[in-house]
Amino acid sequence: MLTRRSAAVGAAAAALSAAFPPPAAAAEPGRTGRLRLPAPSGPYGVGTVALRLVDAARDDPWVPGRRRELMVSLRYPARCGRGAGAPQMLPGEAAGFAAFAGYTGVPAAEVDWAATRTFARTGAPALPGRFPLVLYSPGAGDPRSLNSTLCDDLASRGYAVLCVDHTYDAAAVEFPGGRVERTVLPAEFAEAVPDPAHADPARVAVLLRKVVEVRVADLRSVLDLLPDALPRALRGVPDFGRTGVFGHSAGGFTALQAMYDDPRIAAGANFDGVTAYVQDDPDTGYLSPVAAGGLDRPFLLAGKDGNTPSTVPCWDALWRRSRGWHRGFSLAGAGHAAFTDAETLLPQIARRLHLPASAVTANLGTLAPHRAVRAQRAHLAAFFDRWLRGRDDHGLFDGPSPLYPEVRPFS
Repeated sequence: MLTRRSAAVGAAAAALSAAFPPPAAAAEPGRTGRLRLPAPSGPYGVGTVALRLVDAARDDPWVPGRRRELMVSLRYPARCGRGAGAPQMLPGEAAGFAAFAGYTGVPAAEVDWAATRTFARTGAPALPGRFPLVLYSPGAGDPRSLNSTLCDDLASRGYAVLCVDHTYDAAAVEFPGGRVERTVLPAEFAEAVPDPAHADPARVAVLLRKVVEVRVADLRSVLDLLPDALPRALRGVPDFGRTGVFGHSAGGFTALQAMYDDPRIAAGANFDGVTAYVQDDPDTGYLSPVAAGGLDRPFLLAGKDGNTPSTVPCWDALWRRSRGWHRGFSLAGAGHAAFTDAETLLPQIARRLHLPASAVTANLGTLAPHRAVRAQRAHLAAFFDRWLRGRDDHGLFDGPSPLYPEVRPFS
């Protein structure tokens, strides 16, 4: 999510209520130099293409008088090398993210967010064959590229991964030609909650419901508009008959709600997103339809340290009311932002800017970054391998694994 100010802020709604900090003062970026993401672990190279999608049948819910317009990126198995590829963020996206990124103790405006490269090569020729499609929805305020570590890794293992920007929710979305659309959520939150110290939970719930409904509609629009909107050479790459979804924080909530609403989605994973329209993980009430009704298809819940159905009431409702296969775990020592590229980027930023250790642990927790990334990659891939490919997960979800001691399965 966009705001990561305290350990209590750990879920889909919290970024809106815990603040949306005012835009950071202008600073000259670049003190950090180029930051590095971990290389994908699968056997294939990764290609990418960015697409502008316009849903002519849908009015934009945030800006009256416009049709809903999205930017998405397709990652896919490709014939290409494994070196640095497309930038993680374009200049306009990077500037917007620097202004609103609420990492505790980290001067985001001093980071050159546009310098980081992913491992996906723009326009690389796709490998032959059809690959299961996985949609990705980021946290509130975050760009679609802030989980390149997991998305590129899935593509390297033989998945087509479609990363979706939620326009006017993400801090900044850059469209072809350099046009940038900034987030409206800080203004929306200020109108709904004039005094954050005395927020009315009912008013907050109304706004949060709209945020999630818009995001779910975005994912459904993408499924409606593709594959026709893809370049002709890539239209046969995603297998829409094997579609999954995952997301982080508000994106994790979005993933499971989209799955509940749309039978085209066969399986979904939620990384540390609440499934109710509430301000904090332990809050009760205001259940979403997915939490109140449960799911009849497979899903995976992954929480930061301490987040389980016993401590997150809306997860408990979802867990008890779901009829399909479901598993979950908390990641010991992990903070909320550990499920994004922040897990590897923030330690580099802290070293290069000579920040105290607390600047890392306040956002990511204490789990070593390489162990957090390894555990997330393994469990996400095993989940989709099982439910989109019919492959054996070798008991990874049957109980604790000695390979991943930080993974604490839900009982």
